[in-house]
Amino acid sequence: MTIEHKIREHLHKEAETIECPLAISKRIEQSYSQYLQRKRSEITMKKRLIGGIVAAAILIPTAAFAAPTLIEMLTRTPMTAEQVEADEVGKATLEKLYSAFPETKSFEIIDASHLGGDPTDSTKKQAIQTSIVLQEKGGTGKKISLNIGTTGKIDNVIQENWEPKEKPVSSLTDQEIKAKVDYLIDKMYGNIEKYEVFMEPMGDPNQKTFMLDYTEKGSKKPFYQVFVKDNRIDVTLHGSEPTHSNLIKVEGFFSTDGKPDQTADNFLNDEKLFSLLKMSPTELKQELAKGKSVVEVAASKNISKQQVIDVIAKTQAEREVEGAVVSKKQMEELLKAVEPKVLQVIEHKTETPWNK
Repeated sequence: MTIEHKIREHLHKEAETIECPLAISKRIEQSYSQYLQRKRSEITMKKRLIGGIVAAAILIPTAAFAAPTLIEMLTRTPMTAEQVEADEVGKATLEKLYSAFPETKSFEIIDASHLGGDPTDSTKKQAIQTSIVLQEKGGTGKKISLNIGTTGKIDNVIQENWEPKEKPVSSLTDQEIKAKVDYLIDKMYGNIEKYEVFMEPMGDPNQKTFMLDYTEKGSKKPFYQVFVKDNRIDVTLHGSEPTHSNLIKVEGFFSTDGKPDQTADNFLNDEKLFSLLKMSPTELKQELAKGKSVVEVAASKNISKQQVIDVIAKTQAEREVEGAVVSKKQMEELLKAVEPKVLQVIEHKTETPWNK
């Protein structure tokens, strides 16, 4: 028996006595998936070894992975079913769920909480995240969990026990699993025909754990990322729908490692910015190539730094919340959150390194 096999066997035995908090498992799964995205082009055997080790890590919580999540868990505030239904975002989310899956109208809200602020009090800071868990009456049947971000979008949906106990979703064929996932995403988020799907087992084949990446053609980052384990489907929204206003018009306003910096391009390809500066995208790129910053270009036209920040931050915030239910308070929080990144982009010069 190899040392790797002995270690894995010991870890699995220990894992049987430990219940890993959902939030921690979620963070580790996402970290693994991001790592895997970068490593798929490397040697297959190396990827299998990493997969086996990380699969064991998913089962056992550690302080290194848990620390940030534990802080969040400690600051969560419980909500009653009445508070959820009275909350603007909570009500909109439930309506979306009931429309997608009418049977959930009879489900009970068995758990709800918010992280930061108070979504039930309009005079206080809005919640960073709201979580709602519903289950069939009786407490043993179908369950669905929803995590809503500050923009009002459903960032994460978890469907549990929707298949017979004797034939959980992970025991189905690859085609059947994909069909179940497709159906959940289609109902909660909309048409998914334009996405390519990459499905891969994680770690030990006996664990029956799968990862599915739904990626737009030409993109390297998954739009939806899904984990299927036992009788549970866990979907996380990573992307946002592109609109005419945020399509890249000019590439390479700034470069990183000799390649166009996508973050800068995303921030600076802004029709309202071009209108404010009274410049075309190409003209702005030419000015920046001379070693100027966006702030300096604006100053030469008697336009203040704050005007530039306000324009770009508003565009970024509007893109983020497109199609979501957002209160005035939430929009203010989002604008405040994006300003530091906007500032970094508009003060940057081609000859200086990015601040990390």
